[in-house]
Amino acid sequence: MPQFPFEAVLFDCDGVLVDSEPITNTVLRGMLEELGWALTLEECMRTFVGKAVKDEAALIQQKTGVAITPEWLKGFQARRNEALDRDLLEVPGAPEAVRSLHATLQGRIACASGADRGKVRLQLDKVGLLDAFEGRIFSGHETPRSKPFPDVYLAAAAALGIDPARCAVIEDTVTGAAAGIAAGATVFGYSPGGLSHSSADALRATGASEVFVDMAQLPALLANWRGAARVG
Repeated sequence: MPQFPFEAVLFDCDGVLVDSEPITNTVLRGMLEELGWALTLEECMRTFVGKAVKDEAALIQQKTGVAITPEWLKGFQARRNEALDRDLLEVPGAPEAVRSLHATLQGRIACASGADRGKVRLQLDKVGLLDAFEGRIFSGHETPRSKPFPDVYLAAAAALGIDPARCAVIEDTVTGAAAGIAAGATVFGYSPGGLSHSSADALRATGASEVFVDMAQLPALLANWRGAARVG
């Protein structure tokens, strides 16, 4: 049997493992409207999907005239987390793909998210995947720079002791794909359609080596990869 082409797999969380973006953006849209910025859910998602709200504070202030304080962000996180805890579901096929790759790689997987650690842990716990990533969760809030910079992926690869060039990164947005590319990893773009994910064309234009539409395909897609970044 051929050797598995990657030494580690690094997953984004939102939109890759959990279907969180509509929930988060519904809460955000409501709170922005309270500040005077009226957006439809579609407009909100087009503006904020793939980005950390804290990194968009200047845009929010520009549109509302209100400075985004740590207290406002804490309020947003609390309301968001309540909604996620109530309504969150996994991305179809993601738990099975994670378990399969965890077994194949003897635990050399990680979750590298632009979201805050509390949100990531809540979400993974909600869909029954926290144990698969325990001790290997990385947040862009805890690195010098958030996605699209590579810091969170570099931190994950370093913690696993793996050269980023020997890692596969699983992303669903241009922002995240850019971070994986900048880290030197091979990026696989998940694009099943809809506002929660960047388009296949946009992911390819960013540098994703492959785009797929069904998370159940991922273990075989990685196992059979014969791209230029193949290792081993």
